Amino acid sequence: MRFLLALALLFGPQVTFGQGFAGLGTSADGFAIPAPEPEFSFPDDHGPHPDFRIEWWYLTATLEDAAGNAYGIQWTLFRSALAPETSNDWTAPQLLMGHAGLTTADAHFSAERLARGGIGQAGVTTQPFRAFIDDWQMSATASEGDALDALTLSARGADFAYDLELQADGPLIFHGDVGYSVKSAEGQASYYYSQPFYDVTGTLMLPSGPVAVTGSGWLDREWSSQPLSDTQSGWEWFSLQLPEGARLMAFALRDDTDAPFTSATYIAADGTTQAYGDGAITLTPLATHRVAGRDVPVEWRLEFPERDIDITTRALNPNSWMDTSFPYWEGPISFTGTHAGRGYLEMTGYD
Repeated sequence: MRFLLALALLFGPQVTFGQGFAGLGTSADGFAIPAPEPEFSFPDDHGPHPDFRIEWWYLTATLEDAAGNAYGIQWTLFRSALAPETSNDWTAPQLLMGHAGLTTADAHFSAERLARGGIGQAGVTTQPFRAFIDDWQMSATASEGDALDALTLSARGADFAYDLELQADGPLIFHGDVGYSVKSAEGQASYYYSQPFYDVTGTLMLPSGPVAVTGSGWLDREWSSQPLSDTQSGWEWFSLQLPEGARLMAFALRDDTDAPFTSATYIAADGTTQAYGDGAITLTPLATHRVAGRDVPVEWRLEFPERDIDITTRALNPNSWMDTSFPYWEGPISFTGTHAGRGYLEMTGYD
């Protein structure tokens, strides 16, 4: 809700306050609504969809240095619309917000940028692909293949920076029903696809100096106009790197009046997928940590019987709090149990 307040202060009183986490459960009058059986068109769908209210380009990476020390980074550009239209001046109703995070075992850094669309400070282009806000950017580097196959990524804050190169070695992945991802029993939904197969190389800039790293990256693309019901207060989202190259996306949307709504996508190493609807996974919090005045569950048991998965996740740094306009927990994790590996966890709504 502080994000909506910040937008109201920066961009005018037309921002409304609604229900659901960060207002994502408010009605979407005048905006387009996701429909089943989407037909994606690339590279156009890598770009913005101004007739929808909410959209993001969201990349996380689990990394390590030559000594085996673990790190994580996040880079996100959010687009939020006040009206389903565009213009190329200060009246543009498209608002943009960038988040960057860098996590080590001992520290967590975060930074934020705010901008208004239409004035050249931030935006997304498709030919060539480039998402940017101020001097932060995610840019395509290859002239062949999908526009997201090869990227450079950079961001910087007061005490950190990173410059990374990403190369995909697998296909785009479409969640839910070929990209139509249902989020509630009432039928709220988004369009949702990912590139979860990046190999990552580059440099982190820490207060102690530069660190060369390698690892794995995961990019989420998602847009909607009302992705939550008005009783859903937040979510847990997992992106997991399973043994032998498989991947798993899983989320649970917490509901103030009912059980969490869950969804998962199992991704084989060759990119073939199987979508699983509500109830296929069970998430149980095992331990909480006091961070930013909140008790946040930083250790989870994830049970997925249809795939014989029963794992316990642990945070690299329990203090991975994004102290941004709307605050949330986001950081790298490891997991053990029937499977072992690394991944990322995002948790929202712990206000």
